[in-house]
Amino acid sequence: MRILHTSDWHVGRTFHGRDLLGDQEAVLSGLADLVAEECVDVVVLAGDLYDRAVPSGEAVEMCMRVLSRIREAGAQLVVTPGNHDSAARVGAFAEFAAAGGLHLRTRIARLHEPVLLPDEHGQVAFYGIPYLEPDPARHALRARADVPGAGEVAERGHTAVLTEAMNRIRADLAGRDARSVVLAHAFVTGGERGDSERTIAVGGVEQVPGSVFDGVDYVALGHLHGPQRLAEHLRYSGSPLAYSFSEAAQRKSVWLVDFDAAGLAEVRRRELPVPRRLATVEGRLAELLSAPEYAEYEDCYLSATLTDEVRPLEAMRRLQERFPHAVHLEWRPEGGRATSPLRYAEAVRGRDDRELAARFVADCRGAEPNESERELLDRALREVAR
Repeated sequence: MRILHTSDWHVGRTFHGRDLLGDQEAVLSGLADLVAEECVDVVVLAGDLYDRAVPSGEAVEMCMRVLSRIREAGAQLVVTPGNHDSAARVGAFAEFAAAGGLHLRTRIARLHEPVLLPDEHGQVAFYGIPYLEPDPARHALRARADVPGAGEVAERGHTAVLTEAMNRIRADLAGRDARSVVLAHAFVTGGERGDSERTIAVGGVEQVPGSVFDGVDYVALGHLHGPQRLAEHLRYSGSPLAYSFSEAAQRKSVWLVDFDAAGLAEVRRRELPVPRRLATVEGRLAELLSAPEYAEYEDCYLSATLTDEVRPLEAMRRLQERFPHAVHLEWRPEGGRATSPLRYAEAVRGRDDRELAARFVADCRGAEPNESERELLDRALREVAR
């Protein structure tokens, strides 16, 4: 059996205000071509199908088109929700979807019930652990006599609820003659996070040890957006697109996981296309707008740091004349600010309204207002007084 491991699609996400649905559909539709090319049997998606609990209609329609293309290419799908998803919404009509090859594993109380898919060596059991928010999950995981390996979750935190979930999965697996795959959405110790993952910390602790997942053939992890190998059988696929400038250097990819009669046989990495590169530049605005060495960034999503001593006027508009996909701008003058910021009480002591307004302009822009600007401030203050 050949499995494609992906996660963190975040369908419907924007990038600094830019709509990414077109980019997302281009990359995710390419997974169907990869399924056909590599003869993939099962695609597993380990959480964060959508970027928000209530996705837009356009996001849902696009996601359905992509899932349909993957199914038509010949693969079945197993999907679990992440911390961005609404498990109830993702799992709607799960029984009907399963008949068409889309297996939605969204219910905490049933996480020990696998999707059983056959190959020439027997069965592979796919267990989906939806994102477990610790306190609600503790109640959902209350011990039940009909659940093998079930126990009460006495402790709080991510490790406790994931340990209980895995105890139930291992107990069920012990009664089956099957190889195993677990999908989980969590922050496992040793993983490297970026800037675009929403924190799942509870009480300051969000990481869980990799040993929690011992006893299964392969663990398809989601949540961290960079592709990572924590152990041969324990991996993050990462997100299919970069969702922050901290991910600019990442090579987005999926894992192709091969099972033989004994279990995990081989894992290969396949890189995904990049619809638009991310780039960061730094310098004075005039230099960025004219220097030929920046031409290579004209079609990139761009983050610019301006080093002009005085904050340039209409900097983003001017920047976008050359770099139409500039989306982020910072002003960091060379050598830092001339004066250190004062506490509020010190900043206002002994100053009248005219001085305070002028000081505000200077702090924001890095230069004192000129005479015409001071006249405008005086006029505004007179209007307020009148």
